[in-house]
Amino acid sequence: MPGEPNRAIEILAQLVGFDTTSHRSNLELIAFIEAYLARHGVDSQRIESDDGTKSNLLATIGPAREGGVVLSGHTDVVPVTGQDWTSDPFELTARNVDGEARQYARGSADMKGFIAVVLDKVPALATADLQTPVHIALSYDEEVGCLGVGRMIARLGDVLPMPALTIVGEPTNMQIVTAHKGIRGFETIFTGVAAHSSAPHLGANAIGFAAEFVAFLSGIAAEAEAAAMPESGFTPPWTTFNIGQIEGGEALNIIAERCVVSWEFRPLPDVDADAIEAQVRTYLDDELRPRIKSVHPDADVQLSPLAAVPPLRADPDSPAERLVRHLTGANTTHTVAYVAEASQFQQHGIPALLCGPGDIAQAHQPDEWIAEHELDACAAFLDRLQEWCVSGAPVP
Repeated sequence: MPGEPNRAIEILAQLVGFDTTSHRSNLELIAFIEAYLARHGVDSQRIESDDGTKSNLLATIGPAREGGVVLSGHTDVVPVTGQDWTSDPFELTARNVDGEARQYARGSADMKGFIAVVLDKVPALATADLQTPVHIALSYDEEVGCLGVGRMIARLGDVLPMPALTIVGEPTNMQIVTAHKGIRGFETIFTGVAAHSSAPHLGANAIGFAAEFVAFLSGIAAEAEAAAMPESGFTPPWTTFNIGQIEGGEALNIIAERCVVSWEFRPLPDVDADAIEAQVRTYLDDELRPRIKSVHPDADVQLSPLAAVPPLRADPDSPAERLVRHLTGANTTHTVAYVAEASQFQQHGIPALLCGPGDIAQAHQPDEWIAEHELDACAAFLDRLQEWCVSGAPVP
């Protein structure tokens, strides 16, 4: 059946109206989606965070049997703090730019646009004679580490029959993405000893220790770039490092007692992320900590993990790739440097890829937008998926 982009846009307007920035609760949005699904006879189940302030949501449309297709998306969005928006980021605003109809709001591209189109298709899916089930999987913290989605994936097979494949609707311009980099994020916490700056021999400067560590990370980042893998298809084709935040010190004339370095690396699929982490831990334990302790016995350093998502590895024989190629007619696939939950599905034995509306270049930006023709393309794709699920045909 033809898509109904106006209804999808109406749903998108409601979704972006919920401020689901990652540090906030998403429960109001989840309640809205639960009620929407219930109105169309679709049951859903929450899988909550430990503190109960956030929740994943799982729903199945069609028969309770194995071999279904998961449509996966995240409900959280990145902050708007410090960004210069020309309209309210949590109110959908339509604009026409050079003849292109666009919808502006935080999360419009990443990735409430996909969720809106999926919800738009629920009435048709719910009344179709599906032979293959369609599962909707919505997570709550993809932007800050993908911890919640792991909790949800671990329940697959318990709360619903084990699916055959997953399509993650990240903004890929409806292109097929079969590989993405991983991420490991950390806080390195340096504890010094405060003293007056005129008597540095009485203290231990946490910022100075942190500076040594940052220099070490810069060194292994350069090594990683030198070991680039142009054949990988990634841009850039090496494992990247980033120092995201450095916080420490109280005043110009006080030896810094504490400094926290927040950093990450994003490994290529063929790079041993465990070995990189071990290299960092060995440096801290065997080189930097003894040097810190030699300055003052009360000084120290600790490494605390923040995020760990594996890379998504391309698999040309994946049923996910075969099905989405069949539905889109595409004969090429792509790679991306950002991280998504597809690799976690793959890690649990469920083939997965990325394919969704919108352009990642608009994500996380002020005046984030999605083109209406992208929503239309996604709607047409889901119509073809419904036809395939009704047919009961095997994966091509």
